[in-house]
Amino acid sequence: MTPGSDDDAGAAADELPTVAPQLRDLRRRAGLTLEAAATRAKLSPAHLSRLETGRRQPSLPLLLGLARTYGTTVSELLGETPAVADPIVRAGGPGAREADGWTYWQAGGSGRGMQALRVHVPHGRGQGELVRVHPGEEWLYVLKGRLRLHLGEAEHLLEPGDSAHFDSLTPHRIDAATAHGADLLFVHTLLQSSLAGLCLGGSTTTTHQHRP
Repeated sequence: MTPGSDDDAGAAADELPTVAPQLRDLRRRAGLTLEAAATRAKLSPAHLSRLETGRRQPSLPLLLGLARTYGTTVSELLGETPAVADPIVRAGGPGAREADGWTYWQAGGSGRGMQALRVHVPHGRGQGELVRVHPGEEWLYVLKGRLRLHLGEAEHLLEPGDSAHFDSLTPHRIDAATAHGADLLFVHTLLQSSLAGLCLGGSTTTTHQHRP
């Protein structure tokens, strides 16, 4: 199997579980009403309700924002609960997950201060227009294809073998610059902060959203 191929991503999407039950359970465990949780995540209650009922699947940036809102990881949002902590992630380990066309694979352990993912970014999908701002750091390494990285007002074109390491409080977004998409390694820190809600991920976000 070639990570990030369109055929593999499409096949994986047919078997993907919805994140709706996890989103609903995490909110209830946090003791938050739908309105309170939506305010923290910078979403409208109606948008969060659609996510919790499975009528809409969250994008990867939105999953990251919701994970920070609830003090958890994307893996837990997806219902991945490894029985034991294992420092090794094998090639045949956790399967592909898809969020709004982006496909990603777990590349690190859960319950850590950093989360590592292997990601396929498709060309021409809506997530390329989403800008995120949140505490922490991010690091990415391009494996295949070309990636366009927007940091503040600057735009960078990354080739295979190029990497980037930046402060996540800098408004940022990424999109594929090649027709077949781009594959990358992606690592980000899981920091809890009152600013966590600034992780942006949808058309219903508030005026904190920025577009270069």
